[in-house]
Amino acid sequence: MRLVAATKYVEASRVLEAIRAGLTICGENRWQEAQAKIQAVGERRGVEWHFIGRLQRRKLKWLVGRFGLIHSVESLEQAEEIQRRAREQHTSQAILLEVNVGGEESKGGFAPDALPAAVSQIDSFPSVSVQGLMALPPWNPDPETMRPYFQRLKRLADRINRMPLQRVHMHELSMGMSNDFEVAVEEGATLVRVGTALFGARERRAI
Repeated sequence: MRLVAATKYVEASRVLEAIRAGLTICGENRWQEAQAKIQAVGERRGVEWHFIGRLQRRKLKWLVGRFGLIHSVESLEQAEEIQRRAREQHTSQAILLEVNVGGEESKGGFAPDALPAAVSQIDSFPSVSVQGLMALPPWNPDPETMRPYFQRLKRLADRINRMPLQRVHMHELSMGMSNDFEVAVEEGATLVRVGTALFGARERRAI
């Protein structure tokens, strides 16, 4: 299991402190904030930047090739756009497919039943490297209520692993946040996105 520090609204100076203390993955939600923070932190060996926020198709041009992993690809159209942008850059972009495990209308993500068919299409994209799945279940203060959603994501990953695919892999399960990451790890999370538990409550501001 690897820790993705959710650094949204965390000043660059505090991110640097965390990196010096051993942090290796920073997860950002917005390109503008991430760009300034990446510049302030600079290139550092062993430090990865992941994009964990909701995607806007028109902003994908800023994300492809700049983040080691994009966690939140929620549609075939987004995957197609990433394929196009990555091909133009002669690179391969690693992504996770977000699954709407709670069926919430307010959230994006692939419907669980539609995921296998979408994965079969994305498997033909030579410049996209699917590394696994991500989920953001309906929030509840009781972390035990999250367990069925995490279990469902793990079952979906296992199902996809049994499909005859060439480029799609299920190495990663990005699930669990400050309130429920322990349950997520018990259910197979390989990446947990933790912010408040690391940095405390944050004000709405950039670097």
